[in-house]
Parts: sequence; C-alpha cells; structure tokens
Amino acid sequence: MTTVFAVATHAQAAVLTAAAIGAAAVLVVRDPRTRSITMLASLVLAVAAMVALKAHRVSHGISAHGKLVVAAAVAGVIGMAVLTWVMRRWPQAFALLAFAALPFRVPVGFGSETSNLLVPLYGVIAAGALAYALRPREERVVDGGGARALRRVEIALGIVVVLYAAQSAYSSDIAQATVSVCAFYVPFAVLLRLLLDVPWTNRLLRQVVWVVVGLAVLFAAVGFVEAATGRLLISNAKVLEANEIKPYFRVNSLFFDPNIYGRFLALTMIVIAAALPALRRGRQVGVAAVVLGVLWAGMVLSLSQSSFAALLLGLLVLAALRWRAVVVWGVTALALAAGIAVAAFAPEQVGLHTGTAKGLDRSTSGRSDLIKGGARMARDRPVWGFGSGSFAVDYRKRQHVHSQKTAAASHTIPVTIAAEQGAIGLLSYLWLLVCAFALLFGGLRGAVRAGPGAGVGRAATAAAYAALILHTLVYAAFLEDPLSWVLLALGAALRLADDRHGATPSPSPAPDREPVPA
Repeated sequence: MTTVFAVATHAQAAVLTAAAIGAAAVLVVRDPRTRSITMLASLVLAVAAMVALKAHRVSHGISAHGKLVVAAAVAGVIGMAVLTWVMRRWPQAFALLAFAALPFRVPVGFGSETSNLLVPLYGVIAAGALAYALRPREERVVDGGGARALRRVEIALGIVVVLYAAQSAYSSDIAQATVSVCAFYVPFAVLLRLLLDVPWTNRLLRQVVWVVVGLAVLFAAVGFVEAATGRLLISNAKVLEANEIKPYFRVNSLFFDPNIYGRFLALTMIVIAAALPALRRGRQVGVAAVVLGVLWAGMVLSLSQSSFAALLLGLLVLAALRWRAVVVWGVTALALAAGIAVAAFAPEQVGLHTGTAKGLDRSTSGRSDLIKGGARMARDRPVWGFGSGSFAVDYRKRQHVHSQKTAAASHTIPVTIAAEQGAIGLLSYLWLLVCAFALLFGGLRGAVRAGPGAGVGRAATAAAYAALILHTLVYAAFLEDPLSWVLLALGAALRLADDRHGATPSPSPAPDREPVPA
C-alpha cells in the first residue's frame, strides 16, 4: 500500500511539474504561436491534475447526476464560445471581465479541506487563452529598462512556479500542492500574460478602476448589511465562533475570510488615494472622499489589523513618491520606534500579554506558536524543506495537534516557504520580490513628479503591491491571490508605456492613447 501511494504521489507531482513548466513557458516564450500552445496545454494539464486528485468523486458525481452534468457542460461550452468571440473581437473586454471576476470564489472540495476557488475568473482566463490562440499576431520586441525588468520578473516567476511544483514530489500533502499549482499558479501565469497582451488605453484603465471601485463599494454595502443583521452571508465557522464569544462582530461580505475582504478594500483605497492629485474638479474630489469614507467604514467592520497595516504602508509609499522621501520615512521611523517602545515597556496597553507564551500566542491570534513551529521545521530541513503544501500536515504532526479546527497555517509567507521549500524556495521568493520591486519602482519617482496627473497609474500599482506584500507577511496568500499577478501585469504595462513614449507621460494624455505594445 505504501508503494502504491508513493507511486501515485510521484505521478501526481510529475503532472504538476509538467503544468508548471507550461506556465513558465507562457511567461518566458517570445513566439506568440508557441505561447498560445503552452497556454492551452498548461491549463489542460492543470485541470487533469485536479480531476486526477479526486477521480472517484468526479466519477461518482457524473454517475449520480449525469443529466445535470451534461447540461452544465453544454452551458459551459456555450458560455465559453460567447466569451471567446467577444474577446477575439474586442481584446480589451478581457481586462474588464478579468478584473470584474477577480474577487469571486466558489467553495470546492479537494483533499482534506474545502478550497475557495476563483471559478468565474477561470472561465474568463480559459476564454482569453482561446481568443489569444485564434487571434493572429506578431511579437513586437520592446527594448528599454522596463522590458528588461519585466523579463527578469517573468523568469523569476517561472522559477518559483516550477520549483514549487517539483518540490511537491516529497510533500506530505500533495492535495494542497495540487490546488496551489493548478488552481492558482498556472491560471494566474496565463492571466498575467494575457493582461500584458491587452491593448491598454487610458480609457480602459479608467474603466478598470471604476469596475474595481464599484465592486469594493458593493462589498462594503454587503458588510454593512451583515453588521446590521448580525448574520454572515457566507458562513465561516471560525468567524462565527469568534462573533459568538467576542464583544464585537466581524463581517466578511462576499469573501470567505474577513482579512481577504479587508485586503481588497485596502488596495482599492490606495488606488483612489493615488488618483487624488490628478482630480481637478471639486465634484470629483468629493465623490472620491465619500467612496473612501464608505470603504474605510467597511474595512473597520472587518476588524482586519493586517489590512489597516497594508493601507498605512500604501499611503506612506504614495507620500514618499510625492514629497521628500527622507522626511516621510523619517517620521515613519520615529512613529515605529515609539510603538516598539510602548510594546516593549507597556505591552498590556496595546493588548499584548508577553508574560507567558500562551498569553503572547493569544495576543497574536495564535501566530507566535505557528511562526515558532515553522521556524523549527525550517531549522530541521534547512535546504529543501518538507515539501510544497506540507506546512499544515507536518505542523500538526510535529506539534501533536489533532483537531482540524486548530489553525495550522503560519500566515507568514517567508516562514511557510522556509518550512516547505527550505533555502532553495526562500531564495527564489526573495529574488522574485527584488525583481518585482525593481519593475514597479524603476523610474517611478521621476514619473510622479513630472506633473499633477503624471505617473498616477504606476504609483497606484506600486503602492498597492507594496501593501499587498506587507499583508502577506501577516496573513499569507501571495501568489495564491490573483491581485499579486494583475498588479505586476498592470505595473509592467504602464512601465513599458513610459519607455515606449520616451519619458514620462504628459499630465493630460489623450483618452485613446495606447500605452502598451500589443
């Protein structure tokens, strides 16, 4: 039995690695025809790996609900055909549909737990890949600092994805590794490439912003209803339990997790704040202020401390780009020093109970024990780790935790990577961050200071990305969040626009100017 399980695990890992190699090829291959083939092949391999993981459930579902499955398949094919036709005729539709589908997750059972997967977004990506394959094009070579920085990011992403898939071969939780590779990394690599292929214009950029802001306002409104009625629209057992015993009520709107809900609102607020200097009419400023107030109230109800920290960092990045960075970061350093001093000398005043290990663990919502456990895992296997996706299983085993309700995710991306993938994975992750920040922030300060409306898009994406990275340090979900990929794609498109037009864009660009080479 052990031999059979090992063979099955290695076969599953081989399929994951093949899908990951296809995703890496999507990112780094230059030829459009070859790229279109790798897009479709990697998506097919990802679906095959997911189906193989639960082959018995899929077979049972088909036999038990045959007519319903056939009807759903026919509807899916028709919907895919319509989307493909729309995107082939209007390539910009892909961007609008992708951003509209970004937040919506559907619970799907895989492995020992239920995963909340972005099923609507997958449909958009699949249709986009088909439209890309059916739309003839020639690759235009773009030179310049932005193109070279983007190339480094694409290679770094390819390395991270392939390495993660390969390290699933010795993981104790191949199901989690399968979900990460096939439900997130592979489709999001295709998403990034397709967004780079979109013929971006200033008009399309504004439309995308309106879509995101509209969704954020909708989510905040749902949160207000939840707070008023005391009922969650999407049930989360841990949140429900906390709401019953705590004096406050946390909302999660149309998200499963209040922290992911708070993250979305925080990043949207950063984008709106970045656009404020470009607004010339009092009415526009007033509308922006009202929207910011609504989103702030929605984020307060989420009680997501990590989202507040992310929002603060994003605003600090915007301030440092607009004003003297030395002053902004100097004031920030003083505030941090004061906060650390209070936490060190009067921890009870800020809700920290450092007298005992249990008190500290409660004060950090269980994170201190998880981080220490993850650090010990990294210490025991410092080079290659315990295998991709294995943190929860191996942490519970090592800590003798038997309850599935007990948290077993470190919520800190570097700790998770160090435990699962060792120094190999950690170095690839750090290199990716270096390349990503170089892409987003390269030449940005000069672009922002060129005028009141210059560099708004680049500043927004760079600040939002920095905020997202901070959020992942205290609440995980880095490459598993499509926002990580779309921010890189959008930031790269705008950086390439600067290079293509020779310098910074004018404060008032023409509405239909195409800032990104197709």
